[in-house]
Amino acid sequence: VQDTGGSSAVSKCSAAARGYIQDRFLPLLAGRRRRRAPLVHRGYYIRARAVDHCLQDFLLQTQRHPRTQILSLGAGFDSLYFRLKDLGLLHHTVVYEVDFPRVTCQKAALIKRVKELSLLVGDTGGEGSGAVTFSGEDYKLLGVDLSELSELERALEEAGLDKEIPTLFIAEVVLTYMESSRSDSLIRWAAERFSQACFLLYEQMCPGDPFGRVMQQHFSQRSSALLSLAQYPDGEAQQRRFLGQGWTECSVMDMNEFFTCCTPEDEQQRVQGLEPFDEYEEWHLKCSHYFILAASKGMEPSWTPLVPSRPVPPQSGPIRVAGSVTAAVCAHIPGLRRYGHHSLLIQPNVILTTGGFGEEHGQHCRVRSFHLLVKHAGCWRAASGTQGSPDRRWGGRLYHTVSCLSNGLALVVGGRTSPGSAGLGMLCLKFPESCDASAPDDITVELGSLQPAAAPAALRWRHTTTEVTFKGEKYLFLYGGRSASEPVMGDWCFLHTSDLSCTVVPVEGPAPEGRHSHSACSWEGGVLVAGGLGAAEQPLGSVCFLRELDHAFQWQVVETHPPLIPRYSHTAHVHEGRLLLVGGVWFQLPSVPGLAVIDLLTGVCLEYSIHTEHLEWPLMLHNHSSVFLPQEEELLLIGGGGNCFSFGTHLNPEPVSLSLSNILTTH
Repeated sequence: VQDTGGSSAVSKCSAAARGYIQDRFLPLLAGRRRRRAPLVHRGYYIRARAVDHCLQDFLLQTQRHPRTQILSLGAGFDSLYFRLKDLGLLHHTVVYEVDFPRVTCQKAALIKRVKELSLLVGDTGGEGSGAVTFSGEDYKLLGVDLSELSELERALEEAGLDKEIPTLFIAEVVLTYMESSRSDSLIRWAAERFSQACFLLYEQMCPGDPFGRVMQQHFSQRSSALLSLAQYPDGEAQQRRFLGQGWTECSVMDMNEFFTCCTPEDEQQRVQGLEPFDEYEEWHLKCSHYFILAASKGMEPSWTPLVPSRPVPPQSGPIRVAGSVTAAVCAHIPGLRRYGHHSLLIQPNVILTTGGFGEEHGQHCRVRSFHLLVKHAGCWRAASGTQGSPDRRWGGRLYHTVSCLSNGLALVVGGRTSPGSAGLGMLCLKFPESCDASAPDDITVELGSLQPAAAPAALRWRHTTTEVTFKGEKYLFLYGGRSASEPVMGDWCFLHTSDLSCTVVPVEGPAPEGRHSHSACSWEGGVLVAGGLGAAEQPLGSVCFLRELDHAFQWQVVETHPPLIPRYSHTAHVHEGRLLLVGGVWFQLPSVPGLAVIDLLTGVCLEYSIHTEHLEWPLMLHNHSSVFLPQEEELLLIGGGGNCFSFGTHLNPEPVSLSLSNILTTH
């Protein structure tokens, strides 16, 4: 637990070096430097932003008080005091920092050693006595175990803490490491002993879903288990906790809501443009598993920093689950631990999976080999023969599409290597026109040469390509996605399947807003587009139909009842007039998307959960692929997962099947 503060300081320092956080003191306190991933930068940015937002609000509200104080619990190597002092915001405020004695002794020695830090504390700064390891006129550093409440109270009294003046308590990922009974006592003590008090808490939440399970496992493996999550698993439970411990006002926001509603739009755009980024799913999942809480008592006026400064996006009502489907493992199928790949049914019993990031030759990398899954005698198994060897043209791509052009030929469109690189173009894949499922090792898949005129349109990823029909001719409708220069694209192109030229086809009606990570399915000669991530990095809940008319296509809105919960990074299929949406990411906590079934005639939308009790591992249904087998009315889910913030990479280890016969027969 004591080591978590140093790791956090290094991550904050890395975020500051890339411009996410404006803090020149972090490098002085972090000690060592290490560049973190963009996802970690964003995670620590939103943490710092949320804490600073509430802190500045406290200072503003209490600026007319002659004296105030800030008590940072488990402060570690945080730079809070030095930032506020440098900005001239501590004219009448004393900052107290508390952490384990070993941590505070290290920090005290660091302050004395670094002139820029010691000068800010002033000439009076020096060694304290007892638990006080460093003492300045407006800065006190105390080495105390927070779980020892009587010792903490005694040390704070000796350091000069005043229980009658406005006091802000700050606890950033601290109380969760304590037994709930001890952290409850600390929260109750702060409410009972201080007449004018505010409490700022930043912690984890939602331990029960797949991301939450990976998060908990990470902290347990680091011997810093999250002890309060079982009793206080979500924001509502935390709110009840504080109100039950003597606080009169309490509000909670998860980080998705805070970033959307309390961060100015220009600031959002600044952060989104700092460095190449393409881990939206993990960013939103991280934000949905952390919250900021602001509680107060005795404050006039009430302290309410978590008031949205921007309109709150329309939220779906409570999720009405119509039923459930059970996930069953297709065991002993190697080679499919990956995400950002594409799977395609190339023959009735043969599935081709290409690309993505995952495991290959015992290491994590961009997957270059092709994978064939063959069903024989009712069982799926991986073909062990040679499926060709992709050359440099393949590029180890992620987030591409693959569409069958004819028997034995498929078109690969787009994809990327790294988020900062240009999108990849088109390729064709050749395979036998008929495959013998009883001899899967004889099936080969190879790259073919291709130089289509429409290649520039393909330089994108997270897009869709869908077969449509216009005046008896077949086209591939290339829509949406993103590129290295355009975070969201809303354009489209009709690729004639005969020569892959980009053909002008008239389209009428208001175009949907640009999006990527959406789904698109062929239906009645047109395309059904559902969900996706929009320009503001917000999930979309619209369903649009590009309908074929005699003289043109026309965009139409498909009304759903109740409205579809916004989501992205899902997969989709159409079966007998019903649109099936599988998995994805949404902001509706604490549940995760399972299976949505939309009746395209009536618009009725039903949500089904996926029971995973038979799985020994968390099933992450984003960045996955799925194949629908209409005769069996079965879904096969392949791969999925991703980098879970700084908690490690989770890849679904085996394909999973969902039998939909009960659901589809009841509609």
